[in-house]
Amino acid sequence: MNLERQEKRWRKSAMKEKAIDKYKWNWKKVDYSAYLFILPVMVFFLSFVLYPMLKGIHLSLYRFRGRHISFVGFKHYINLFQNDIFLKSAWNTVFITFVALPIVVVFSIFVAYVIYEKNAVVRSFFRGIFYIPAISSVVSITVVWNWIYHPKFGILNYVFQKMHVISGPVDWLGNPKTAIFAIIAILITTSVGQPIILYVAALGNVPKDLIEASEIDGANKWQAFKNVTWPLIMPTTLYIVVVTTINSFQIFALIQLLTHGGPNYTTSTVMYLVYQTAISEGRFGVSSAMGIILAIIIGIISILQFKFLSKDID
Repeated sequence: MNLERQEKRWRKSAMKEKAIDKYKWNWKKVDYSAYLFILPVMVFFLSFVLYPMLKGIHLSLYRFRGRHISFVGFKHYINLFQNDIFLKSAWNTVFITFVALPIVVVFSIFVAYVIYEKNAVVRSFFRGIFYIPAISSVVSITVVWNWIYHPKFGILNYVFQKMHVISGPVDWLGNPKTAIFAIIAILITTSVGQPIILYVAALGNVPKDLIEASEIDGANKWQAFKNVTWPLIMPTTLYIVVVTTINSFQIFALIQLLTHGGPNYTTSTVMYLVYQTAISEGRFGVSSAMGIILAIIIGIISILQFKFLSKDID
């Protein structure tokens, strides 16, 4: 019996040593130099993405009064949902996004579909024209649009009065009824450049044989687009929808340079309110809470977009 026990122990120890040797051999065989290539990206992500997010969550739990810092827990979050200005800014942000998003997608598809059938020179020309606002300075864009919307010297008032659309000059950025739509119009013009280029490229990847086959079967252009082209460009549409949603939710520069959130907070957005609360008022805890709420809203909407739009891709 003792001999059998000793033999079993010897076998177990031998198998354990063999497994350890095999692990050591595999450890030595793996080349870890490849991980050096992702090291800069990981350092950047940890330093400039993950750490600021965690720091923002930490700051949102404190109240700052000069040098005095006190822990308040979730009080900032509770107060924000009772704050009329924040709720109005949140509604403006959602309204701007859900008005601009479908217009950007539909307009981009239409323009891309039209210019794709032209020759290469025409396609390049129009792609460049529509992409100019996307690569231009926000300051220069706001200067141009400020002149267009000017109540006395603006070209928009001049054209509309000549067309008898309006009877007199309109302060497009100063009127509570028109200010937010004026901002949406600018946002759309600066957002369609990249989608048009992406859609033109996506249309180039659609097999012409499938379109020709559908036309032979009696499908018109709309039916061919709906049943053949649209499903094949859905991955591009998903990317454009998500990116446009995030950019629209984070609109700030146009508001800061043109309206400062006015008149009477009709164009104020959450991003602008974050800036105003933190920089102008020094309430870093409250502004951090606003940023966290905005990030959660964007995350939820993006997840829903991935969930519903990715079904068509599959």
